[in-house]
Amino acid sequence: MNTIKKEPAAKAAGSNKRPLLVSLRYYKGFYLMFLPVLAFAIVFNYLPMFGIRYAFYSYKGIKEPVFIGLAHFQKMMKMSGFWNAFGNTITLSVVKLLLNTFTAVALSLMLNELRGAAFKKITQTIVYLPHFMSWVVTASVFTLILSPTSAGLVNSVLIKLGILKEGIYFLADKSWWRTMFYGINVWKDTGWGTIIFIATLSGINPELYEAASMDGAGRWNKLRYITMPALNNTIITVLILNLAKVMNLFESVFVMQNDAVTQVSDVLHTYIYTQTFNSGALPDYGYTTAVGLTASLVGCLFVLVCNKASHKVRGRGIV
Repeated sequence: MNTIKKEPAAKAAGSNKRPLLVSLRYYKGFYLMFLPVLAFAIVFNYLPMFGIRYAFYSYKGIKEPVFIGLAHFQKMMKMSGFWNAFGNTITLSVVKLLLNTFTAVALSLMLNELRGAAFKKITQTIVYLPHFMSWVVTASVFTLILSPTSAGLVNSVLIKLGILKEGIYFLADKSWWRTMFYGINVWKDTGWGTIIFIATLSGINPELYEAASMDGAGRWNKLRYITMPALNNTIITVLILNLAKVMNLFESVFVMQNDAVTQVSDVLHTYIYTQTFNSGALPDYGYTTAVGLTASLVGCLFVLVCNKASHKVRGRGIV
């Protein structure tokens, strides 16, 4: 009896001697397909991280880097331009995130109410299309639409309606730039953001709505007690995951920025670009690396805070 019981255990032990080699041999096709992705991640994501050391060096032009410790960070704390860019980054990113997310939720709910399958697909395609336009093209189109000249559609309509007496250059006016920035971002990204929410709505059991109808629930009560509770986890997840990207704002700001609105539009990455290429002096790559490292650390802090918030709200982390 003892030998019979020990035999399966011995076989099991023998089969687990080289599980990694067995897996590699069995799934070799998948690992081969994964290799280019791994190489790309190492070359473009991990190897550049060794450049972080230059945040602690004075590195100008082709001169040999000189170690200066935390001098760049001390300088950064005294620079009003850095703090202005830091505040703008947080404000623009967070407001854009909230507007885009909740507009995407509202649009998803409206699309979900459409009954004609063909019309629904056409509508979804139309609202997705702006996402595929580059920010350069988007900025060019809206610069023309919002220009104060006769070619500016918005100003022409407002003047004809008697709302304005003369045209406003919306993208060169500090009091209007942020409003235009948020509006353009909502137009471009909201359609694409609906994909996750529509997928969640499609997964709701239709029997719940049928039972609610039998109990006399109207459309509003179905939305309130069935649809929104089903969406809550998805909304929180999307907000948490996107909040980790708030410090990466660059392209959408850069293509719509000009000297007249720098005070309200300059963000950390445009500040780094200006300090490197448009400062009028020999750039110190060590200083701009220090600014970039600070932005990354703040982004990492956001991720940790979001992960903690996710544990509180959902009982589990963001992954």
